[in-house]
Amino acid sequence: MKKLRLGLIGLGGRGESLIDTLGVLESAAVVRVADPYADRVASAQEKLFGLTGKRPAGTGDYHEILAAPDVDAVIVSTSWNAHTDVAVEAMRAGKYVGLEVGGAYDLEDCWRLVRTHEETGTQLMMLENCCYGERELALLNMVKAGVFGKLVHCEGGYQHDLRGEITRGRQNRHYRFSNFLHRNGELYPTHELGPIAGLLDLNRGNRMLTLCSMASSARGLDAWIGEREPADSDLRQMSFAEGDVVNTLIKCAGGETILLTHDVSLPHPYSRLLKVEGTGGIYTECGDTVFLWDNVKEHCTGDPEEEHQWEPFAPYLEKYGHPLWKKYRQQGVQKGHGGIDFLALSAFAEAASAGAEPPIDVYDAASWMAVTCLSEQSVAMGGHPVPVPDFTRGKWIEARPRPRSVYSLDRVYPELF
Repeated sequence: MKKLRLGLIGLGGRGESLIDTLGVLESAAVVRVADPYADRVASAQEKLFGLTGKRPAGTGDYHEILAAPDVDAVIVSTSWNAHTDVAVEAMRAGKYVGLEVGGAYDLEDCWRLVRTHEETGTQLMMLENCCYGERELALLNMVKAGVFGKLVHCEGGYQHDLRGEITRGRQNRHYRFSNFLHRNGELYPTHELGPIAGLLDLNRGNRMLTLCSMASSARGLDAWIGEREPADSDLRQMSFAEGDVVNTLIKCAGGETILLTHDVSLPHPYSRLLKVEGTGGIYTECGDTVFLWDNVKEHCTGDPEEEHQWEPFAPYLEKYGHPLWKKYRQQGVQKGHGGIDFLALSAFAEAASAGAEPPIDVYDAASWMAVTCLSEQSVAMGGHPVPVPDFTRGKWIEARPRPRSVYSLDRVYPELF
């Protein structure tokens, strides 16, 4: 099969990290790179040359990539405030788009993505790598098999100590700094929401109706700066708007609720805080444990302390592990966030090469990104509920399946492996 010819736009922290994975992806090749900073372009060219033996063309103007006939698709890994503009222009140029994750600044950004796709017919895939986590795909398999019964509530989070990254944002030319300085809401929702969307069939028979968000005080970054920055640092005079912990509660049309937690400016280990709760049992990432009522009933003793016990998740991962991950482990897991970058990019390359609908489409991208600006509104109003737009314009009522593929995120197709 002919390799997909890629243009990589945006070579900051995320764009640079993608190069390691793209450099070993057999189904695609980066032929052009773009970034306003010349040092980033040169670094990306050198890195790709070392990985592939071929040096991609480089430019400071991404429009050159959009106009290039030797580019089939683009990956947009720019800053959050730029990637919607770039993605829209790319779709209008007929380039299949892989859009890196981030939250929207306003709802119009989300509608522009949807309208452009519908007007041009050009596809866009959000590159939400966490949808392809081994645990997340096993849970998807369990939910679709009915192991958890009827789902009632899910939780997800982005708990990541980013105090150093945020406070060094200006030196590293990273957009998180200005976002934390001026905004207050669920700034990074898709790692949390993406896997849950598949479990609850969002946009495919179900959808988010309303959300409400509340933010704690913002003390974590001030404490970090006070301990590490010199007395004359201007950081000491700044007041960060982003609350240390932002909780967002979402109500779905099917009656389910979702709780998202954004928590990156306090000290703690990394966690996505995934929880799945249904009439048949519960899974929690905390301790990586599961409690399933069906298993308990088989050895009911009448003693609640004996009956209501957590079990390790490992045996369920073995039993319900997704065949994609079983095959992946046999072939060798690639680096890149524990291997999930490779799977997400492989899914993108497969869909883009065929010009097909992607497993995470523009309607998913719009609705997940919208959580950020909607949560800002709710926080500003003291947690008042706000409506979530229906970006599908009613199509969600039809339980439309995702494309049939080994990378599908609504069901497992064992016959494809």
